[in-house]
Formats: sequence, structure tokens, C-alpha cells
Amino acid sequence: MDLELPLGTDPVAVLRRVEMLEHVLERAVALPGIRRKVGLDAVIGLVPIAGDVVAAALGMYLVWEARNLGMSKWQLARMTTNVGVDTLLGAIPVAGDLFDFMFRSNRRNLKIIRRHIDRHHPHARVIEG
Repeated sequence: MDLELPLGTDPVAVLRRVEMLEHVLERAVALPGIRRKVGLDAVIGLVPIAGDVVAAALGMYLVWEARNLGMSKWQLARMTTNVGVDTLLGAIPVAGDLFDFMFRSNRRNLKIIRRHIDRHHPHARVIEG
């Protein structure tokens, strides 16, 4: 993954920033032995309260970027709900940490953003192979 952070406000730059943040939050490190990747969201979620608040703030950054793209209030509400569910259930000791490991709110939100960009900004469309 390219480490250069695009700073523009165009849909391509926003998508690259969001993809980079999602990668760091959800799948930055592969856990040995189980072939499952985890990210900063699951790791900082191990810190009671403060970790969940930081993870929620980083997740809400994705929603803020989506708002800047002009996404509908319905899409923003779905994204906010994903972050809220992740935060509330992730705050439960032990069980919440397991939930954080399985529920990938930032991944879900990235899919919502990609669908929006594919429909409303076709020049920024991502072709996955």
C-alpha cells in the first residue's frame, strides 16, 4: 500500500485517505497461527473506556469524510450506527474485545463510501481485481 497521504478534497483523495485509515484500524497486522488480521481498533479496544473512545473518534473520522463527499443523511446514519454498535458492544469487558475482533465497523463503512463513489463520482471508481 502506498504510504503517501493524499491531502486533496476530490473523491479520489478522500477515498485513498479512508482506505488507508480503514487498513490501519481493521487489518494492519496478521495474527500468527490463526490467519486473521487485526488493526488498531481491536488493539486499543483492549484499554478500558479510553481505547473505545479513541477507536470511536477514529471511526467517526470516516463518517466526517463521507459527509464531505455529500453522502445522504441515511448513509451517514448507517455509518454512525456501525460506529456506535462497535463502540457500545466493544466497551463490554472481555466479550466486547471478542466482538471488536469480529465486527468490523470501519470495513462496513468503507464499503458504503465505495458504493457512493462508484455511483456519484464515476471518474474515481475503483476496479478491484
